[in-house]
Amino acid sequence: MGISKELLKILACPACKNEVHLTEDGKWLVCSHCKLKYPVMEDIPVMLIDKAEPLDR
Repeated sequence: MGISKELLKILACPACKNEVHLTEDGKWLVCSHCKLKYPVMEDIPVMLIDKAEPLDR
């Protein structure tokens, strides 16, 4: 099923409020500004700063 395009349009990075984009595999939402990635678990984005990982991982 995945994350809907409508939801992706309104999601923002909780740290900097910039837009996020979905990785090709659909497992992460990435903030290019903060260099953080947020997990997507069972098609649900986990937009918590303490669950984010550095983009270089």
